[in-house]
Amino acid sequence: MPSTDTTGIRVLDGHNDLPWHHRELAGHDLDRCDISEHQPALHTDLPRMRAGGLAAQLWSVWVPCELQGEAAVAATHEQIDFVEAMCARYDEMVLARTAADVEAAWADGRHAALIGMEGGHSIDESLEHLEAFAARGARYLTLTHNDNTPWADSATDERVHGGLTDFGREVVRRMNALGMMVDLSHVSAETMHQALDTTSRPVVFSHSGARAVTDHPRNVPDDVLTRIPGNGGVVMANVVPKFVNQARADEVLGRTDIVPDPVATVADVVAHLTHLREVVGIEHVGIGADYDGVDETPVGLEDVATYPVLLAALAEQGWSRADLEALAHGNILRVLRDTEA
Repeated sequence: MPSTDTTGIRVLDGHNDLPWHHRELAGHDLDRCDISEHQPALHTDLPRMRAGGLAAQLWSVWVPCELQGEAAVAATHEQIDFVEAMCARYDEMVLARTAADVEAAWADGRHAALIGMEGGHSIDESLEHLEAFAARGARYLTLTHNDNTPWADSATDERVHGGLTDFGREVVRRMNALGMMVDLSHVSAETMHQALDTTSRPVVFSHSGARAVTDHPRNVPDDVLTRIPGNGGVVMANVVPKFVNQARADEVLGRTDIVPDPVATVADVVAHLTHLREVVGIEHVGIGADYDGVDETPVGLEDVATYPVLLAALAEQGWSRADLEALAHGNILRVLRDTEA
């Protein structure tokens, strides 16, 4: 049987932390760290984006949980400023909000830059702040990061609320009305279920794996995954070794002191995507690699130039061209359309 042709498949990735990583390296100064040139300290720059077919990105405007209150709000706005600055400086990048915007950018041969917020602490318990971020083009909010918010439990913090509070449910409903995708990466399984009970629109997991493949609390259990087809959402697989490789997860979580070598490989990510496809179906999978948000990456998937390596590995497992197009961009474009205000 001839192998599937993967040439020219465009990727719309769900999560990349370049804005914060660039802030740490160069204070958002694009003269000091010009991504039109190869930047070895980053996973992401324009030459490697072109090489990898990264034609659209939901850029994460994450700020750490140590920033709270108005400091978190202000820093998140600064992150959005940086995404806008990239688009102003580099003609091949253009801001996008809608699926139609993405397709128009592609028709013009340009990269579509979308905005995704990571961590509910960025709104400082304020629906007015949420509305302001939506007005600036934020298309998703990850309800928590690694720590709980006062209204939602995280996957990696102590159980406090038992999922969402009443205010947390109101956040979900307001996001539906504002055209923001409810992002359930990072949240506890209870929060996942309660958000699915509350939302009237498809959800997204912008950078998550399958817990049945790697037992880490950041991954999505099967009893949540089975609800995704009915919701219409998409689960976007990441490439983070501690989430895709069980030996690395066990070492990070303190279950063992044995460090695997290699830390993770392409096969680990393929295993997650295979399981996700089996449970949610080809219409509900995507890629949210989490580049520039992690210190280590799998062997063979070191940066944004390597999406073709992953697509080729899936093709070898029998994924068709149509399957790969759905994974790489088709499914998340559908969810963008289905969640537009």
